[in-house]
Amino acid sequence: MRCTVRSNEVLGFVGLGAMGRPMAEHLRDAGFPLVVHDVSAAASSLSGVTVAATPAEVADRADVVFLCLPDAHAVREVVLGPQGLRLGERMSVLVHTGTSGAPVVQEMASALATVSVVDAPVTGGVPRARAGSLTAIVAGPVVAVERVRPYLDAFATKVAHVSANPGDAQRMKLVNNFLSAGNLALACEAMVLGQKLGLDPKAIVDVVNSGSGQNSATLTKIPENVIPRKFSRGGAIGMLLKDLREAEDEARANGVETPLGDAVRAVFARAIAEGSPRDDSTSVICHMERAAGLHSHMSAED
Repeated sequence: MRCTVRSNEVLGFVGLGAMGRPMAEHLRDAGFPLVVHDVSAAASSLSGVTVAATPAEVADRADVVFLCLPDAHAVREVVLGPQGLRLGERMSVLVHTGTSGAPVVQEMASALATVSVVDAPVTGGVPRARAGSLTAIVAGPVVAVERVRPYLDAFATKVAHVSANPGDAQRMKLVNNFLSAGNLALACEAMVLGQKLGLDPKAIVDVVNSGSGQNSATLTKIPENVIPRKFSRGGAIGMLLKDLREAEDEARANGVETPLGDAVRAVFARAIAEGSPRDDSTSVICHMERAAGLHSHMSAED
């Protein structure tokens, strides 16, 4: 969707990683003036934008600033650090699109007294970020949310305003990721079992996706990344485990037992112990295959 550029309003974007870069590109392509910053060379390689040396400079030059950062530590450094956004004089709205947990969002909202904080974690993964078809889960004051809605529409096809309270969108995102991780872990385990029983992987996916077992993992992740052995979905196991641990913290704080979630978290923790936190989340099946003594015959040539 092409959005209407607001007169004299400049956007900022900090964090041009696997998710942030395509989101920033969609904002740029929609015609919005854009000032960007990243700790790597990613910012300088993005054409058609203004590159800022620090987050503070972004907040000095932009009215609405988007964040897409990997964790709470990075968010705190970019927003509250010695060269943080808090030092800028122009920023009036901060849109946090990453998954950091509710406490850091509430901390930002308290620290930035004159800035409206919109809690807007996105879901859909790197492929949908590139396609501009993410879902934005939004919590924040109605006026601020409506102000940034045209910008969210540049990279999200669904904007779900769940609450007026920043932090609630983080909680909703954790619920989503909690379920998504469980779907992936169990779907991969089922694929390993099916292969061990002599069933063809493509036949398993075809039948499951025509029946009651279908989920996001069987519909996209397994046919697109596991069966062809690409393991390039774009989400690292380490980031997924971070989200699962944040969900565990919320559950414990609210007296909710999550035995199935505990088992799922253990699956991804083992995958990291045997591999790397940077491995793609879909590669979790490789560890299951080895444990089952299975030499997978899934390949791009099948």
